[in-house]
Amino acid sequence: MIELNQITTLFLAAALYLLGMALVNRIGILDRFLIPAPVVGGLLFAIGALILKSSGIVEISLDTSLQSLFMIAFFTTVGLGASFKLIKLGGKLLIIYLLLCGVTVFMQNVIGVSLAKVFNIEPLLGVMSGAVSMSGGHGGAAAYGQTIEDLGITSAVTIGMAAATLGLICGSLSGGPIARHLIGKHNLKPKAGTVEEYVEKDEKPIGQHSFMVQVTMITLSMAGGTLLGDLFTGATGFVLPAYIGAMFVAVLIRNIVDRFLPGTVNMKEINLIGDVSLAIFLSMALMSIKLWELADLALPLVGIIFIQTVFIIGFSVFIMFRALGKDYDAAVMISGFLGHGLGATPNAMANMGATVNKFGPSRTAFLVVPIVGAFLMDVIFSAPIIITTINLLAPK
Repeated sequence: MIELNQITTLFLAAALYLLGMALVNRIGILDRFLIPAPVVGGLLFAIGALILKSSGIVEISLDTSLQSLFMIAFFTTVGLGASFKLIKLGGKLLIIYLLLCGVTVFMQNVIGVSLAKVFNIEPLLGVMSGAVSMSGGHGGAAAYGQTIEDLGITSAVTIGMAAATLGLICGSLSGGPIARHLIGKHNLKPKAGTVEEYVEKDEKPIGQHSFMVQVTMITLSMAGGTLLGDLFTGATGFVLPAYIGAMFVAVLIRNIVDRFLPGTVNMKEINLIGDVSLAIFLSMALMSIKLWELADLALPLVGIIFIQTVFIIGFSVFIMFRALGKDYDAAVMISGFLGHGLGATPNAMANMGATVNKFGPSRTAFLVVPIVGAFLMDVIFSAPIIITTINLLAPK
């Protein structure tokens, strides 16, 4: 047994991120499917640990106690990006898109839990192959997976990470072809943007004082979120993870600061902190998964993800496309929806980017999809639905 302490584990997480980044830059298929660098590096370590353990050479034990800190920090930065100005600018179409995404989050959990019962596996593992990993991606899988493992359900993180990876690939593969099909079938053409393109004007360089202001807002949100989670759990008996509470508090702080101290929030610095936190958080989550726990669940997992993919594609083509207006913007938004509905917001942006590069611009799609996929869906629908489902299914 080799036991790595907290600092060594942190170093390893950072090194694995850099390894993953190098591999993504050099291996075309990883870049094409937008596989996150920490997922690549962390998964390679997990595979190596599996080989070493299975061969009886050595077992590696990691101290991932810092993982929760980086996880909460990342979700806090997401909340600080939730400016009400963006929501107002999106208008009616944003509300329609958001509500439809809420329906998919609910249905993903229904499908995951129902099929888990069909395959005779733990229902909470069905939640991990539902909205947690489909709409939540690897970040959601790592975060909620830890919450479920704390309830005594082993291998939740492993299942969630595997489901998120499969979903990410399916979302990347389906987004462009589905959009192309809709554009060709309905002979759609780009139109002049009806919504002003929103670009957050933040050209200020990164500086020590401004950076510390952003750190203060982030840590204030984290502290407030922890307190909110404790109060909510004490009042209702439902578990509200600290990272969800931090995200809610961050949304409030962002918009209060915008109202009374405009220009204080520097999204360039906040996004930098978020990117670093996500990289470390995901690296730790992936490198610590126990792949040997996945063997008995591989077939059920593939079956569940296949049904999830079929549902999302059918819902997007036959319901969402019509509800969004059956025009070119709707087709581009569908490509983005398949990206973040089965993976993450970067997949959505990549899908839409490939679509508009081929067929023409869509300002509306590039305004609505990131706002909903990056934070509105999580704050309004995903978090309440997932947390409620977990608490309803939690062992008594």
